Amino acid sequence: MSDEPDSERLETPAGWERRDQALHRVFTFPDFVAAFGFMTQVALLAEAVGHHPDWSNSWNTVTVSLSSHDVGEVTERDVDLANRMNRLLSE
Repeated sequence: MSDEPDSERLETPAGWERRDQALHRVFTFPDFVAAFGFMTQVALLAEAVGHHPDWSNSWNTVTVSLSSHDVGEVTERDVDLANRMNRLLSE
């Protein structure tokens, strides 16, 4: 067994960075409606998988932080939700 934390072995999704035991990303959209629409789509995804982001919205910007609070670090649930959010952008 490795001494390295499990979270360190997980690949950081494209466009995301690791900071403070979490995945972080800032999404910028053309306007508030597009930003809020993205948040609405993510809310439905998050509810379906039972894992919810810490996030904020200011006009056309959505700032997201993903961490599994029950273990205090990044887990597969966070990476999965980050990848799902990335896929929403490409649709």
